[in-house]
Amino acid sequence: MMTDTDRATKAKESSPFLTIWEASNYLKISEPALKNMRNKGTGPKYHNHTRRILYHIDDLVAWAEARKRGGDV
Repeated sequence: MMTDTDRATKAKESSPFLTIWEASNYLKISEPALKNMRNKGTGPKYHNHTRRILYHIDDLVAWAEARKRGGDV
């Protein structure tokens, strides 16, 4: 059985763009939380392809890395 992370990795292989559902699973946050951050301008960069919101996986990684806290990582 494929996990959400496996699905996101497979999506990256075919396309670097993830849907809201894929992005929220990749980041391990809820879709409403992601939408709220998008509306406030505090979430990851996104692309508006016609009426579809898509996230580039590199932008998700950069956003998550920028929020890394604690320890000597």
